[in-house]
Amino acid sequence: MEQMNKPIFKLTNCPYYLITRASLSITSVLKKAFLAAGYTRLKPAYLGVLMTLSQEDNLKMIDLGRRINLEPSSMTGLLDRMERDDLVQRIVDPNDRRVQRIILTQYGRSILTDIVEIIFKLLDSVFEGISSEDIETTKSVLRKVLLNIKEH
Repeated sequence: MEQMNKPIFKLTNCPYYLITRASLSITSVLKKAFLAAGYTRLKPAYLGVLMTLSQEDNLKMIDLGRRINLEPSSMTGLLDRMERDDLVQRIVDPNDRRVQRIILTQYGRSILTDIVEIIFKLLDSVFEGISSEDIETTKSVLRKVLLNIKEH
């Protein structure tokens, strides 16, 4: 009987629900934006790899995975798809044949500027009406959440 008097759990008050819904919604809009721009082979899941390699190309697969926080088994599948879509290439490290290095293809490198423009345009729209202070607070909180998760 006491259960009946407790407030009903509201999804819109649950941080997990809000983060998940926001992430899925932004991903959906981003997919549509890529398609509208003619990038039929580009997936939002590729962005971590593309942006990381745009800053430092020719990374060992293990180092790339660490930077974007993906397990080796997940990295393998992601890189398989990105290679199929002509965005990255795996090359054997000349100093250690057991090591694979990941580089951007010419196509992958050629679309970076457009990708960044699409992302910023989308984010400007998504965060419209939200102060830069609130955005910085949100980023700070999410970084702390990720750090807490990593520590557990």
